[in-house]
Amino acid sequence: MENIPVFDSRSPDYKRPYGAVPSGTSVYFTLRPPRSAGFSRAVLTARFESRPEDELVRILLPWAGLEGNRDLFSGVLPTEDYVGLVWYSLRLEGLNGDVQELGEYQLTVYDGSSQVPAWFGEGCTYQIFPDRFRRVQVPDPTGMVGGRSVHTSWEEEPDYRPDANGEIRNRDFFGGSLAGVIEKLPYLHSLGVETLYFCPVFEAPENHRYGTGDYEKIDPMLGSNEEFSALCQAAHTLGMHVIVDGVFNHTGFVSRYFNGDGSYPGVGAVQSPHSPYAAWYQFRQWPGEYESWWGIYSLPSVNEDDPSYREYIICGKDSIVRRWLRAGADGWRLDVADELPDSFVHELHQAVRETKPNAVVIGEVWEDGTTKIAYGVRRKHILGGHCDGLMNYPFRNSLVSFLLGEDAAVFREAMETLRENYPPFAFSSAMNFLGTHDTPRILTLLGVGSPCGSESRDWRARFRMSPEQYALGRARLKLGALVLFAFPGSPMVYYGDEAGMEGFEDPFNRRTFPWGREDRELTQWYAALGKARRECGALRRGDLQWLRAEGPVMAFSRSHHGQTLVAAVNAGGTPQTLRLPWPTRDLLGGARFPAAVPLPPMTGFLLERI
Repeated sequence: MENIPVFDSRSPDYKRPYGAVPSGTSVYFTLRPPRSAGFSRAVLTARFESRPEDELVRILLPWAGLEGNRDLFSGVLPTEDYVGLVWYSLRLEGLNGDVQELGEYQLTVYDGSSQVPAWFGEGCTYQIFPDRFRRVQVPDPTGMVGGRSVHTSWEEEPDYRPDANGEIRNRDFFGGSLAGVIEKLPYLHSLGVETLYFCPVFEAPENHRYGTGDYEKIDPMLGSNEEFSALCQAAHTLGMHVIVDGVFNHTGFVSRYFNGDGSYPGVGAVQSPHSPYAAWYQFRQWPGEYESWWGIYSLPSVNEDDPSYREYIICGKDSIVRRWLRAGADGWRLDVADELPDSFVHELHQAVRETKPNAVVIGEVWEDGTTKIAYGVRRKHILGGHCDGLMNYPFRNSLVSFLLGEDAAVFREAMETLRENYPPFAFSSAMNFLGTHDTPRILTLLGVGSPCGSESRDWRARFRMSPEQYALGRARLKLGALVLFAFPGSPMVYYGDEAGMEGFEDPFNRRTFPWGREDRELTQWYAALGKARRECGALRRGDLQWLRAEGPVMAFSRSHHGQTLVAAVNAGGTPQTLRLPWPTRDLLGGARFPAAVPLPPMTGFLLERI
């Protein structure tokens, strides 16, 4: 029986152009119902979500002829000066009263007026949790804010038990520093890293530094402002960029702005309602009751709409966003981007482009960035002029599920949904990853199969994988890393994943880097993938074509300027065969294959057409 759909939103035979379109684009639609169905009329109904009262537009799709035994109904939907989502449905009507409804479907219309720098999405990114990456000496915390303690041994376990008040204060430090990162730049370069993404580096009382104490100052345990610029310069010399974490939804309770404990000499919002910073915060009853991030008292929320706050962070000539770009940074990653007003993100994006035109803005969003609703508002994250790319949690979640046994077709469908919904710049500039500081260590998750959330924190602190679990986790991780490095978007490696670090959730995923105890097999695998990503134009800029996605087998190609590479993995326990139209060579191991490529269990290849 003929298997031709009436409509396929992803095929140019039915909708042109493919996927998201720049504002002003005319979108062409064609329906292909069977002639035998007797349809005589077709209508497209489009709901322009960002227009007043979800404006509805109905467009007749006139009969356009026959194609074999199929009627053709075609028409055009103009987008004019619109930016936002369009939800459209299709209706076929017959003279006998029969009706067929199709949809609704999503059409993303974005502002295509600005150019997005390509460098971020082309190369590999490495995420550094600064306190735990590399220290050159044990620091003395005397005089530093926050009542810090320092672990003498680099191998000790991070504090994870609550204190006498039932709080986990995160005031234990290991003393990783910018000097340590500079020392290890050759190592990072050997991995093929092209972008360093730092968790917060500004002065803060906690080891994670997400409760900023002073945006103008590198935390003294990490080094100085001058050392930050020196790091950026050294990274640039090696062809690397530097992205820093911007935490602008809240500050620290211990900060020069809120100054909840009076540790800073100035007059903070708690010392006086007339403080220059008082309007930044939302007091229910001054000074003890205030809005805070997720109710965490140590992270008082800021009012991002306050003019003086925007002037300080974004708009001023020497604003925080501008000064750190001038100091050497090449972009900002926005913490909890969906909790920042769209207007704030837009102004920040403008300031970034004005200050350093080739710098990027990457947002932390855990869902599809086109459909994200926060605080009752559909967000504009990647509609142009806001974020250049987003952290790709849908990629991570779908890939982990595949590696743990889910059908490859589910991963392909999730990625094709993103590719259809996202503007091309956002799909290409996505920050793809398997692990971050907010997720369990990927090696442990893949080796054990779950985050073991029902176990006690003491149990999770003591837990180490058995040799069998470790071997399984490593085999799965190698396959996942292959997909990660071959897929469009920037492959991001969380520090130590390439070295075999274990651990469940925070703080067990934030242990210190195991210098001298790395898993050499994993490190060499990541280095080979990084080399391929840096040297192969097909992986940096190539198109994406699915060759197979069923059961445990996933294979897709990337092609660019005559070079074609194929990522092929078998995540199952039985041998498989991938049939290609040409012979290939594995870039990672050197093996050559005819058109039929054998895929033993838990095996992956990066194949170059020869």
